[in-house]
Formats: sequence, structure tokens, C-alpha cells
Amino acid sequence: MTEANEDSAVLQLQDILIGADSVEAFLDGLAAFAASTLTGLAGTGIECAVTLKRHRHTATVAGSSPRAVELDQIEQAIGDGPCIRALFTMAPELLDDVRTDERWPAYQKQLAKHDVYSTLGIPVDIGEGASAAINFFGPAPGLFTAELFDRAVEFGELASRTLHLSVRIGSAQARALNLEAAMQSRTAIDVACGVIMAQNRCSQKEAMDILAKVSSNRNQKLRDVAVELLGRLSGSGVETHFE
Repeated sequence: MTEANEDSAVLQLQDILIGADSVEAFLDGLAAFAASTLTGLAGTGIECAVTLKRHRHTATVAGSSPRAVELDQIEQAIGDGPCIRALFTMAPELLDDVRTDERWPAYQKQLAKHDVYSTLGIPVDIGEGASAAINFFGPAPGLFTAELFDRAVEFGELASRTLHLSVRIGSAQARALNLEAAMQSRTAIDVACGVIMAQNRCSQKEAMDILAKVSSNRNQKLRDVAVELLGRLSGSGVETHFE
């Protein structure tokens, strides 16, 4: 893939990612994009599905067409094949000719019934304890030439980079939200302590001890106790007596 083609593919994958509301939706767009690109190179229809693995469990989550999903689910039902093998080895797995390969006879027999004679599984590292594999289906044996094989591998690498970026952005957003929530909790507790100190003429430690005791007695979070106290704030003053 030339640098210009790679940049174009990256931009298209990023557009797909931006328009998706979940990892599965992104993978659905990826499958359609990958199938279209390899079909253009091969000059014949190549279909594509995506298998997701979490905690050693695999499932078909996306496809370039309903037929592609059905083809991928055949492998899931049998429990082994190039796509599943690629998921567990994290290396590309080529089934060049279903009529002569001896590795997955039951699976290959089913593929031939559906007029599929070659497949290629490409692993995708997603991160966060998950991985995926792009499964390409070809209507003829020997279809995945060196050029198509390399392009499929590049799709896997681009998808991995795009998804890793998404995971990092999501993690950063989650950390920011957690930090904001923590700051809000700390602010509520500090203000509540200030109110108790003013009303009871006590130290900050004594005020915190009061809040902590109420929190323990009620089995209620310290922040919730503080927010309740502040909610009692009125023009006539603050009541710091807890029932």
C-alpha cells in the first residue's frame, strides 16, 4: 500500500469510527470497506466478516453482507478454522483451497457448499482484553495472491491502530469524568466541613469526624452526607443536626 493509499484508508477508517456508536458498529463499517477494497483488487466478489474474542469466547459481530455473517457463523458453530486460529495465534491464517487443504475438513466442506473456495483470517488487536479477526471469503481457490494477502494484513494493522486510538480516547475521557466527579465530591465535603465548623465552633478534623460518623452510621457515602447537609442550607441558617 502506497503512503497516499494508506493515508486515504486511515481517513476512511477514522470517518467510519467517528460515525459509529460502538466497537461493533465500527467493525461493521470496516468489514464493508475491506470487502469493497479487496473486491476491487481481485476483480471478483470478496466478502468479509469480523469475529470478536473476549475472555476466550468468540462470536461473529459484523459482516459486509448477511451472507458474510452466515459464512463466519459456520466457523463459529464448528469451533475451528482460519479465522478462529488467527484470533488465538494473532497471526494471519490462509486457507488457499478448500478442496485440497487437510486442516479443517468439516468446515471446508460447508464452505464449498456455499461456493467459497478460499478464506483468509487476519487478526486485529483491539486492546482492553479483546481482539478481533477479519475473515475474508473468496469464490475461487488461490484467490489471495501476495498482493491481496498484504493488503488484507494492512487492513488489520490499520484497524488495530484506529481501535487503539479509540480505546485511548475513551479511557482518557473516563479518567477526566472520574477526576471531575472526585473534585465535585471533595468540594462538597470541604464546604460541608466548613459549615459544621462554623455552626459548632470546632476544628476541621472534628467536623470531618462528625461527617464520617454519620456516614458510617447511615451506611451512606461521605459525599452524599455532605450534599444532604448542604441541601438544608436556607436563609435561616444550616442545620447540622443529623437524625
